[in-house]
Amino acid sequence: MSVRRAGFLSGGLLALALSVGLGAWYGYRELPRLPDVPDAPVVGVPEGALDHRPAPAYTGPHPRVMERPPEYFPFPITIGEVGPVETLFAGPSTYPFYCGSNAITRRQPLVDNQRGEGVPVFALDEEGNKTGEIIGYSRDCSHPTEVVYFYRSTRDGNFHPLEEANGDIDQVTVNGRTTDFVVRLETGTINRFFYAIAALRGEGESADRPSPSNWNRRLIYQMRGGVGIGRRQGDISKGDIVTRRADQLARGYAVVYSTANQTSNHYNIWLAEDTARRLKKQFITLYGEPLYTVGLGGSGGAIQQYLFAQNAPGLLDAAIPLYSYPDMVSQTIYVFDCEPLEYFFDVVDAANPRWRDAANRTLIQGLSANNEINSRFRLLTRAASLFDGRYRHVTRGATECTQGWRGLVPLVNNPNFVHFIKNFAEEVASRTHWSHWEDLRQFYGAGDDGYANSAWDNEGVQYGLQALVNGKISVDTFLALNATIGGWKSPRDQSNEKLWFVNGGLFPVELSIWSEQNMNLGSLDKPAERTRASREAIEGIYRSGHVFLGDVEIPIIDLRHYLDTDLDMHHSAASFAARERIRRARGHADNQVIWISHKNYTPLNEALDTMDRWMMNIIDNPEAGVAANRPEDASDRCFDKEGNVMAAGTGVWNGAWNRQAVGECMQVYPIYSTPRQVAGAPITGDVFKCALQPVERAIAKGIYGAYTEEIAARIDDMRRIFPSGVCNYNQPDIARPKEELIPGERPVEIAGHLIKPDYRRPIDQLAEEDSKEVEPQPLPVSFPRGEKENP
Repeated sequence: MSVRRAGFLSGGLLALALSVGLGAWYGYRELPRLPDVPDAPVVGVPEGALDHRPAPAYTGPHPRVMERPPEYFPFPITIGEVGPVETLFAGPSTYPFYCGSNAITRRQPLVDNQRGEGVPVFALDEEGNKTGEIIGYSRDCSHPTEVVYFYRSTRDGNFHPLEEANGDIDQVTVNGRTTDFVVRLETGTINRFFYAIAALRGEGESADRPSPSNWNRRLIYQMRGGVGIGRRQGDISKGDIVTRRADQLARGYAVVYSTANQTSNHYNIWLAEDTARRLKKQFITLYGEPLYTVGLGGSGGAIQQYLFAQNAPGLLDAAIPLYSYPDMVSQTIYVFDCEPLEYFFDVVDAANPRWRDAANRTLIQGLSANNEINSRFRLLTRAASLFDGRYRHVTRGATECTQGWRGLVPLVNNPNFVHFIKNFAEEVASRTHWSHWEDLRQFYGAGDDGYANSAWDNEGVQYGLQALVNGKISVDTFLALNATIGGWKSPRDQSNEKLWFVNGGLFPVELSIWSEQNMNLGSLDKPAERTRASREAIEGIYRSGHVFLGDVEIPIIDLRHYLDTDLDMHHSAASFAARERIRRARGHADNQVIWISHKNYTPLNEALDTMDRWMMNIIDNPEAGVAANRPEDASDRCFDKEGNVMAAGTGVWNGAWNRQAVGECMQVYPIYSTPRQVAGAPITGDVFKCALQPVERAIAKGIYGAYTEEIAARIDDMRRIFPSGVCNYNQPDIARPKEELIPGERPVEIAGHLIKPDYRRPIDQLAEEDSKEVEPQPLPVSFPRGEKENP
């Protein structure tokens, strides 16, 4: 070997080693990794907590018609006492349960057992610091109620403990008089979760006897979002309620919040409601009845508002959902499509150059894409490309699937994976099923294998159908796509994730950004089997009130920034999905207003003021109902970055979604769709399990447009790909319970008044309208002899 060649090879090896080293350094420094083991992980659980027995899905009444039991706990919780541990009606406590931190009091949870169940609690030294001595264990994470006063300083505008004030207390004007900007903040635990109550300090009050003199008699119930699968209490800090709601506190609003109303901690809407009822009870016993309670919160906090309004009228009197979705459960329908589609673009059809422009993926995904945004996984995949050729095709831009949802599907769906797993001892973690389905197993039920049932189904879904009809993809691509995408494996057959690998594993040899090890994948010669959900699980989740059916009476201002082009998961089409569900349930959506603004402007105070006028109209004239009491300026609208109203009124949000000419706001802030809408599903996004029709019938109906003859010529391929038929989205979800879950004749309570429900058309008429069939047309070609259409 020549010296030059040897030098070239050694230089190449050096470059490779340098690339690997740089990749490893980047992975260690920049990429997500699991938190280290905390000082007090969960070390044990009560006997039988993780037996994973089979269980039926929920078959009881919908929460809207379900009687809640009377409260047994003697509210109020006084200072030094502990709130209730077991819920009122949401069911028994589940374990393991990881204790969070109260950054306001900085105390450990209370000892409740000596059996090694829960987290260890440590002795304190003379200075109040934790020692290594374990004095017991906390299974339920209880904290006594405590009160702290904070003031806003004129020096820096921040909140500080009142005892630190030195002539710098800010002033505010409420109820016609000026007072110190001092906030009473109460914290403790209810139903094992932290709660907080914040209000301006009243005249002559003490910590244990608050005065409502500086309260404007409006109560904000703050809710928060995130994707959660239970098993943790969550954390609470001053910033969660005092700093976050400083403007509203300055105007005299009182604010309540619980970590049970933060969906990053769990998504059990019964538990969220149970806790909210008790927290309101605690507030009312201290301050008195509010004029009204308005919900406020984003993402999962918005979901809770829609579902509380549906399931428990009277708990909230009004709602201001931010960055809303109708519910979390129906989001899984399209979100779980993301990674199989991305795998098709990145790996299966990688030779097709069109998919290297992310914007082209919208044709099939429906969700937004942007060629000018760098994928947050770009450097990771570059490092991985040294070991895995699948990462060597560089894509220009990114999609909402990758920017907004990647990593969340495993969190929700994979029983072996959770990002906070090190908060639990290895023996506890290995026995726990980590998934959304498991968190709500009392509603989904569980199979004989002990794993909770899933509601995700894609049997018969024709991915990319509208792209085919519109001539944007070929028949070959359509068939290859649908043959490849099988679905997700059953929980018992899934293995751990390879995305969150930066925790000591070899960088980055076993990386999988798609989780394809947990997919059923196929080819045109051997199409993959689709995922078939448990119908009982879907029925159970409908009956339990976790699906937004649209039957809501209270006034709603649905508010969001326009983030679609940023590829944020909070796409604006979700507001219109909620609107269409309301319209289908009630014949109108006059109680819902949609406001969308530029991301540099937040019209929250305008929304609160508008809602206040709306609510006062209802209080003054309850017999007129909600829609008739809506102020004239409480209309659909859009705002620019300066806060100017660009357009307002009926029709500004019209568009293809409601088959109307595009309105002024929709022109500025256009909405996108989802993979299921591209496959033919309605904007409501609530078809878990579609009605199936034989491929022959779909062809006869001409649903493939100008490509009907080509599809008919490939009938053998179609039959292999869709052996049980294809989706007929002219029919409703076949797994939705057939009976009426919410009877429409009952009045609802708003601000202490019974309001007669405002239904404009019979529900059965709407169902009939939505299930119209297109008359089949003669087949364009002959089918093989002996084959006939199923009835």
